[in-house]
Amino acid sequence: MVGIGDDAAVIRGEKRAHQVLTTDALVESVHFDRRFSTPADIGYKALAVNVSDVAAMGATPHVALLSLMLPADTPIDDVDGLLDGLFEMARAVNVTLVGGNITRSPGPLIVDVTLTGWVHPRKMLTRSAGRPGDALYVSGSIGGAAAGLSWLQAHGHRPNDNDDDVPGDPILADCVRRHVRPEPQARLGMVVGRNRAASACMDLSDGLADAVRQLAQASGTGAKLDLSALPVHPGATAWFASIGVDAVARSLEGGDDYELLMAVPGRTKGRFRNASRLARGVEVTRIGELTGTPELTIVSDGGGRPLPDGFVHF
Repeated sequence: MVGIGDDAAVIRGEKRAHQVLTTDALVESVHFDRRFSTPADIGYKALAVNVSDVAAMGATPHVALLSLMLPADTPIDDVDGLLDGLFEMARAVNVTLVGGNITRSPGPLIVDVTLTGWVHPRKMLTRSAGRPGDALYVSGSIGGAAAGLSWLQAHGHRPNDNDDDVPGDPILADCVRRHVRPEPQARLGMVVGRNRAASACMDLSDGLADAVRQLAQASGTGAKLDLSALPVHPGATAWFASIGVDAVARSLEGGDDYELLMAVPGRTKGRFRNASRLARGVEVTRIGELTGTPELTIVSDGGGRPLPDGFVHF
């Protein structure tokens, strides 16, 4: 009802819906490196990571606020590029930027987005409603973004069309794209929530291992994953093997995948399959289940091992 230009934005309320709010800040040299990410990539990712949080709640994203903390020497073209990327993501998920703030930073570039969304009270997803016996599903693949970042760090620059190192390898190029421009599972989260097809959900911002750990702890359960079922991105398998790193462990620990981890009770399995089809081509993989004991394990033909940690900020 009132947009940019006043002291605050005013949004018309939705009937019979809860408002969902989230915020996430991207800090230069922590969440992005300007050697690897263009200003448009940074803006795109700043909104995408918030959309992923709203999707994990089963909600529909609505409006965003943007705060920019800019070093004094930031070129205006970089600001324009950052906004171009943010608006590209916003158009894809029907989000409106309604306000924000700009201030000078004596240190790194910081991009902070607050996003709101709407969800029906009975169709909201949380981390804490999983139960022993619920199947665990993950969307898409894991490890691609971690492999893309690892490739960028090894080469020290962003690949381009004239770069002999990457493309001809479109699978590895996709890993790089997944790091700099993650695609949040906005539609999948929304349709799973609307169909009440899952008991619990969380996004994979800090890796699958972290998401499983947090969802299980919030639900008061343990978890058991099937090693052979984990959908590791083929580019991650190839790249980590080439540098002598355990691809499965690194894919479990690596962040920036922004897929969804979902706990699905047996009674809603049919609704979950239907919701997955409505997500238009997003693959989901059953990777394990929640258990009644507190252990977090990965099982394989050779036995079991503890679940590794995900990315830890502190």
